[in-house]
Amino acid sequence: MPKVTVATDWLDVCAGCHMSLLDMDEHLIELLSKIEITSSPITDLKEPPEEGVDVGILTGAVSDTHQRRVARRMRERCKILVAIGDCAAMNGIPTMRNDLTPDDVLTRGYVETESTVDGKIPKSREIARLLPQSMPVHEVVKVDVNLPGCPPSAESIYFVLKELLEGRIPTLSGEYLKYD
Repeated sequence: MPKVTVATDWLDVCAGCHMSLLDMDEHLIELLSKIEITSSPITDLKEPPEEGVDVGILTGAVSDTHQRRVARRMRERCKILVAIGDCAAMNGIPTMRNDLTPDDVLTRGYVETESTVDGKIPKSREIARLLPQSMPVHEVVKVDVNLPGCPPSAESIYFVLKELLEGRIPTLSGEYLKYD
């Protein structure tokens, strides 16, 4: 029986959700007998393969043009898309910048910070542009499963992946929506 292919990526995020994924410990080893992780931000391969994957996982909010491309590419290349964490599911901490314009955010970050000396806002075609507002993933692409939490527990992530391996869309309640 072929393994279920999984790709992960992160957007505007602290990496806590991917740490929870790794915190599954022995459960991760168990899952690796049934899944193949094709790409992730913590492996050499960063993008989901062109032929696609069974499950795509995104963490973080969509706050710039690069992250929007990453979310769209993941949606195009996966059968089931899972948004993990408060930032991906509800916009979380990145929402704090939504009362400011992108220029205000860049000015504060590169020019006005207390540690900045002769700060300049970097300009290059290679640097993503901030979007007018930070958004949860479902405002950019269709999401099949939202798992909130900051970060969600390793047990919750394991439950979601096990349910998907059994061919079910997980129903989240009780302990799987626990916030510590």
